[in-house]
Amino acid sequence: MLFYNLGVYAYTFAIYLASAFKPKAKLWVTGRKNWRQKYSEQLKQISGKKIWVHCASMGEFEQGRPLMEFIKKNHSGYKIILTFFSPSGYEFCKDYENADAVFYLPHDSRSNAKYFLEIVDPEKVFFIKYEFWVNYLIQLKEKDIETYLISAVFKNHHPFFKWYGKVFIRSLSAFKILFVQDKNSLQLLRSINITNVEICGDTRFDRVLEIKNKFKAIPEIEKFKGNDKLIIAGSTWPGDEELILESFKKLNLPNVKLIIVPHNIDDDLLADTLSKIEKHNLSYSIFTRSIDSGSQVLVLNTMGLLSKTYHYADVSYIGGGFDSGLHNCLEAAVYRIPVTFYGNDFSKYNEAVDLINLKAAKNINTSSELIEAWSDYLTDEKLSLEISGKLRSYFENNSNITEKILKKITF
Repeated sequence: MLFYNLGVYAYTFAIYLASAFKPKAKLWVTGRKNWRQKYSEQLKQISGKKIWVHCASMGEFEQGRPLMEFIKKNHSGYKIILTFFSPSGYEFCKDYENADAVFYLPHDSRSNAKYFLEIVDPEKVFFIKYEFWVNYLIQLKEKDIETYLISAVFKNHHPFFKWYGKVFIRSLSAFKILFVQDKNSLQLLRSINITNVEICGDTRFDRVLEIKNKFKAIPEIEKFKGNDKLIIAGSTWPGDEELILESFKKLNLPNVKLIIVPHNIDDDLLADTLSKIEKHNLSYSIFTRSIDSGSQVLVLNTMGLLSKTYHYADVSYIGGGFDSGLHNCLEAAVYRIPVTFYGNDFSKYNEAVDLINLKAAKNINTSSELIEAWSDYLTDEKLSLEISGKLRSYFENNSNITEKILKKITF
């Protein structure tokens, strides 16, 4: 435990140092400044039974969102306290309508965990997928507060299964039930004598199905696409964009357009994206400016539209394989379109593995491989219909995950 606490303090100190020159680290620090006073004052205004939901960042929020919306709809007497570790999650969701308060999670020390739980006083707690903050979990165990882990995935490389993993294994005893996505996670947990485990799948299926079912037309995208085929590249990083643009330039097919949706749309990175497009002599429009339907490429430089935009795609490319890790493949696949992404290191993303096994996705490593994949998907109508049918069944078999989980919890 001593080494764990030293590690937490060292990590926190490193973020404080980085905050002098990294905007994201600065948000992490300033968001937690004077948190005891701020949180206490805000929580005094919230009466009634409380549920605390913790998400690491935006991806976990998308998994926790169906759960929070189900609780608000079916158990409206509860107040929801939502916390984030990462600024990218907090800044985007700080005004989320189904949470009664949204906070940064104070760093994981014993005193912070004890004080935070005293002022929140939750009846139930949900940790989404990852984030095993040991001091918080120990305090939850000591206070005998119902705590659940939702949509978790466990892999061999996680610290629970290493020689130094005892303190992390101890933290798992805080959970009344660990709801995991797959059989492998169940078996790994049983290997360390954790048996209060249920296989329930991934709540993101419920979220992407909800988005698809509530789809409303986006006139700007319809205007840009017209009668052409459309490739949508979502959550792209610089490495993705270089590969995508090189491949699109060489793609020898008529009447095909491309939409790029960068992961980060700050001015410098957007300028870098545009310079790459210009380098390949491709005509382009920018979503927040006037859109020329004659352009070959449209850059979607706004937040919150990507998951809806895939409705218009004939094939998708999912970014992140070059950098932070593969982004959400389900957002595209729910529209029953084929998926492409870069790299061979996708084994920790269950949905990517599933899509590859279904032959509804291809992982690629070179421009020539991407061109071949796109050509097949855009020209072979029989292949497209086969993929559409497989994905229909895939999502039907993985729906209503949230309801299945919450049926096992007493409110």
